[in-house]
Amino acid sequence: MNHLFPVLFSTLIILVSGIRSEAQDQNQELVQFTGIIITADSLSAVPFAKIFVKTTRQGTTSDVMGYFSFVAHMGDTILFNALGYKPASFIIPDTIRHQRYSLIQLMTADTLTLSAAIIFPWPTYEEFKEAFINTRIPDDDLEIARKNLKAANIRMMADKYPMDAQMNYNNYIENQTSKLYYFGQQQPFSIFNPFAWAQFIKAWKEGKFKRREYKDE
Repeated sequence: MNHLFPVLFSTLIILVSGIRSEAQDQNQELVQFTGIIITADSLSAVPFAKIFVKTTRQGTTSDVMGYFSFVAHMGDTILFNALGYKPASFIIPDTIRHQRYSLIQLMTADTLTLSAAIIFPWPTYEEFKEAFINTRIPDDDLEIARKNLKAANIRMMADKYPMDAQMNYNNYIENQTSKLYYFGQQQPFSIFNPFAWAQFIKAWKEGKFKRREYKDE
């Protein structure tokens, strides 16, 4: 029993020494990895990029200026990912003499092609079909002009909206102004004027044209 104690003690010392040397070697392999991420075309900062070690998936995120800093090991493969840029990687050299290493990482823009998305205001096809069939399409300017020039609409307007004193006064002033404006030249026809058509139909219904023919005879 007395002979086993020195052997166990020596073995324990060797194990402790090996663990201590291995820990020292690992500490010597650690490096403070810092750098800045910029674009390859405009050399502007790439903010909020993901930087992590490939094996351990540990890392950090760049700030608004593209700067980052974290502890890694020599020989680690560092991955860089940022939205809108192609992924990049970098291997920390294992020949570094100091425990600090800096890097300027360039990122190339990546064009993302998304599939087309068609958004409809109807949740189902049946509601779309019903809305498509029953939806009233508003009239354009040409259709509105055609409806205004229909004889039936003009007669209805003449019966529904008879001219009062103010309307007669405004019409008289407009006619006088038009005559002064076209003084010495041919005046344009009022065939496309709904108000003139209303006056014509009203005068025709009141028999004013017959009275004029009778007086001429």
